Amino acid sequence: MLIPVLLSGGVGSRLWPVSRELYPKQFLALMDDSASMFQQTLARVEPLDETGEPIVVCNEEHRFLVAQQLHDLGYQNASIILEPVGRNTAPAIALAAIDAIKQTDEAVLLVLPADHVIRNPQALHDAVKTGLPLAREGWLCTFGIVPECPETGYGYIRQGAALDGAFEVSHFAEKPDLETANHYVDSGEYLWNSGMFLFRADRYLEELEKHAPDMLKACRKASQNATDDLDFIRISKNAFSACPSDSIDYAVMERTDRAAVVPLNCGWSDVGSWAALWAAGEADALGNVSSGDVMVHDVENSFIRAESRLVAAVGIDDVVIVETPDAVLVADRNSTQDVKFIVNKLKSQGRGETQLHKRVYRPWGSYESLVVADRFQVKRIIVNPGGQLSLQMHHHRAEHWIVVSGTARVTCGDHDLVLTEDQSTYIPLGTKHRLVNPGVIPLELIEVQTGSYLGEDDIVRFDDVYGRVEA
Repeated sequence: MLIPVLLSGGVGSRLWPVSRELYPKQFLALMDDSASMFQQTLARVEPLDETGEPIVVCNEEHRFLVAQQLHDLGYQNASIILEPVGRNTAPAIALAAIDAIKQTDEAVLLVLPADHVIRNPQALHDAVKTGLPLAREGWLCTFGIVPECPETGYGYIRQGAALDGAFEVSHFAEKPDLETANHYVDSGEYLWNSGMFLFRADRYLEELEKHAPDMLKACRKASQNATDDLDFIRISKNAFSACPSDSIDYAVMERTDRAAVVPLNCGWSDVGSWAALWAAGEADALGNVSSGDVMVHDVENSFIRAESRLVAAVGIDDVVIVETPDAVLVADRNSTQDVKFIVNKLKSQGRGETQLHKRVYRPWGSYESLVVADRFQVKRIIVNPGGQLSLQMHHHRAEHWIVVSGTARVTCGDHDLVLTEDQSTYIPLGTKHRLVNPGVIPLELIEVQTGSYLGEDDIVRFDDVYGRVEA
């Protein structure tokens, strides 16, 4: 059985201010208004034959995003493995392999980063079909992208002896300088390292035991002590924290004598920067890629994205402009890799713009701050059909709720009431309360908070269907 494994642990800091720690790029619709990159990755593998339910390895803080996006695509039995700490790709894939073998001894893993763009999915399908016989024979296959240019931002793979539709891996090469990249491309012997893999789960664990036994031991221990939590698999934090951190390339692929590479020409991009997103987008006659409310004059070869207001540009070339409700990025298109330095500076100053957007997503829906002032705050709250907030209490603030649309079932102290459009209620400071949407359409309300402290950490949870109450 072919089991897709989606690695979804990244935060995409180079795509700030759209990609943020608690809502990173893989969960955003950067290339398609209707589907996130995570969902596009899943849809890409659906046509493959004999494919089982996917395994997703993700950051614990992203668990509800993963669950919701899987649910939206109709996946009911996917495994969602939560990493309590990041340990790079080799341990993440080991956790997936251990889980896959529990399902079937003949599991073949198709390992895919959740944030790549592939314009020609059929080419990927053909490459997987080429690699499957090799994987079943015990080869550890990777997919090498046929280079379009001498790219210095990717690692390379040199092709060795020919196999059936593929090649043995001669060696892996680090990201080169421009002169070396030109040599690689001119030789015709090198492919870009895509970070996508195909191999039997048991063979990967065998090679990991040979080349990184301490890593495999820690992963096995973490998996043995795993617990089920709603839709999620929680591995042991203590055991996994002791695991060495390393990529699959360094831990296994560069050390094994059974590495194979399948050439792949599929319109691939890892979308690692705004410049990469510009290159992957559909440009107009002047080379501009834009989205949202954008107006330009005498602008060429630029990327402009507007999320909440009109963005106008005049007389500029090779520029990136990205607008969100709380931040605007302006950069030379050739310097967008350096956005990470802005992110690091914001982090060092404790700025919240690196973590959250103005609109914050929760397992029950979302909220958005509209006005923040001294001793009061106004929020727009949307609760999905069937969603409910935790039974909670605040020490420092009272709340006023006004229903804009939908139906709200409210618990306030010892009382329950139902509110509909244009009705309101008041939650006194220190009172236990809960908000539920019992209807079939989203519940939208305006919340006015008043009090001496309005931080999100002033929440005491007593009961929560999403498991966010500490034991």
